[in-house]
Amino acid sequence: MREEQLSYRQTAALFDIRKFGIIGVWERRFDEGGFDALTKQPNRAGRPKKMPTTIPPVQPSSTDDESRSRDDLLAEVKQLRMENDYQKKLDALVQEKKRVAQQKKRKS
Repeated sequence: MREEQLSYRQTAALFDIRKFGIIGVWERRFDEGGFDALTKQPNRAGRPKKMPTTIPPVQPSSTDDESRSRDDLLAEVKQLRMENDYQKKLDALVQEKKRVAQQKKRKS
């Protein structure tokens, strides 16, 4: 950018960067701390996330069910029931949305 004397917008277009404003941030970080300042992540300001990580779903292991503990099997059953309930609720909401749309269509 400096060698070719390009603006932030021109540089973003050249390198296919959607937000040209980030180039100014990169330039300031480079001027303040050199190349190393670009490789490390800056400290995030603002409110922290409520749930920093998602809970991974229970993955069945390759061993047979008889060798697994009762607690493991119950946890898997609970996970599968939650997934089924979620799908049923989602299907019900989609059906309700379609029904309401059809009623509006008939009235007009």
